[in-house]
Amino acid sequence: MYAERASRLKGAVVWTNIPSGSGPGLVLPDGCMDLLWNEGRLMVAGPDTQAYVTDGPPARWAGVRFYPGTAPAFLGVPAHELRNRRVDLADLWPAGRVRRLTARVEAAADPARGLEELALERAAGSTPPDPLLRRVVAALDAGRPVAAVADELGLGARQLHRRSLTAFGYGPKTLARVLRLQRALVLARAGAPFADTAARTGYADQAHLAREVRQLTGRPLGRLLGR
Repeated sequence: MYAERASRLKGAVVWTNIPSGSGPGLVLPDGCMDLLWNEGRLMVAGPDTQAYVTDGPPARWAGVRFYPGTAPAFLGVPAHELRNRRVDLADLWPAGRVRRLTARVEAAADPARGLEELALERAAGSTPPDPLLRRVVAALDAGRPVAAVADELGLGARQLHRRSLTAFGYGPKTLARVLRLQRALVLARAGAPFADTAARTGYADQAHLAREVRQLTGRPLGRLLGR
């Protein structure tokens, strides 16, 4: 069972997941990065450009999902170094410190709340993310072309690409594709016809939507939605 709630950390989401059955799971790209707890381990999920397939026996997971572009300031690591990766937090921070933090989370009545407290403390002592990044995300999520976003923010195309690699893990065009995918899936899951979904989320047509879904998730749209 999956459940989530808004975090006290601005823009973040706290979630828990206990798979109800065996077999692989699918985590779709969403522009975010996560701090994870799993059976005594603290980990980080980097930004994905493709669906991530989980494997292994069912296990309890908890996480804090950071708003796009905000996790690198928390972790102290550029996002592109973690692209399409899951790594132990001890690979990024001193091992002794991570052992103490892991013990804290393990001792909490709710690991998800323990993770949230860790994130809040770290965020309080970190340099805040550049507010320009939120404007980038908002503009791309609204369907604005990348070149227009760069002009509106007073950035050159190369500068926007460089800052996007550090903040999001990939360039603004990839971020725009991922955000558009998520918008389309919200509509399709709500029952909108695929052709209508494509038109409302900026795809050229239903065939374009189908190609993008397969490229980013590895699944046909109908199968992904269980239709």
